[in-house]
Amino acid sequence: MSGIIGGIDYNLLFSGRSATSDIASSILGALYGGGNAAASTAVSTGNPLTDLKLAQANEAKGVAQEGKTPQVQRDITAFQSGVAKAKDIQAALANPNVMKVLLTANNLSRYIQYPALAQKALLSDPGQSDSLVNKLADPSLLSTAKTFAFATKGLAALQNPQVVAALANGYSEVLWRQSLEKATPGLSNALAFLGQASSIKSAYDILGNSVNRSVVLTALGIPQEVAFQELTAQVQAVSSRVDVAKFKDPKFVTNLTDQYLLIMQQQSRSAGSGTDLTALAVQGHGLMA
Repeated sequence: MSGIIGGIDYNLLFSGRSATSDIASSILGALYGGGNAAASTAVSTGNPLTDLKLAQANEAKGVAQEGKTPQVQRDITAFQSGVAKAKDIQAALANPNVMKVLLTANNLSRYIQYPALAQKALLSDPGQSDSLVNKLADPSLLSTAKTFAFATKGLAALQNPQVVAALANGYSEVLWRQSLEKATPGLSNALAFLGQASSIKSAYDILGNSVNRSVVLTALGIPQEVAFQELTAQVQAVSSRVDVAKFKDPKFVTNLTDQYLLIMQQQSRSAGSGTDLTALAVQGHGLMA
């Protein structure tokens, strides 16, 4: 799903998303009765690297199939109905069916449990430095607010059939990736990371993006708990382990991603076994040399 519609670049909405975080999946499942889980059809080969190659080769087909499932079709129909009945953008964003699709398709599922906050942020003006969406400092939320421009254009974008189609495809892709994640831990992040790694220019680009952070820190054996340290310490931890210039090298990125998937598989298998996963990461560091 890509392209410019009505002068708006909707590639910005659906690129590099972290589609299947455990938090997002659990939120959606809790709020919507596990409807998303019913569409899960992915099956692992047992080898995460093979699963990655298969997912890359079959992405278009997989997303299309997900979009045809009864649950996705019901969700999109409810979204369209909610927009059609809304008198203004405030009413539209107050509808949980509208927010479910809009937030999920834009990598904002984490806000589904905070509808009031999401509504206020999306309705705030990104052009104002003191607006809520700027204060929250969430790149994905800010990008969505800028692209749809609800604060100044109201319902216009959501009433565009092409935008609705783009959102439907984005929603289907998120649910497809959720099904992959259930079958192969880390696979969703791996796909997203491969698509955006070349844009990494500093340690801040790694630490400030949930997908980049998860993949890079896991692959390098840096505990996720480093997040509790001062930002300067986090930057040092990353910079001392990897040269960010290497993210321009497709081979390095592929090897790093493979290392991440192997560790994620080991974590899944070794839960509660006491396996030293940091040591495992160090042993596998040769993959990225």
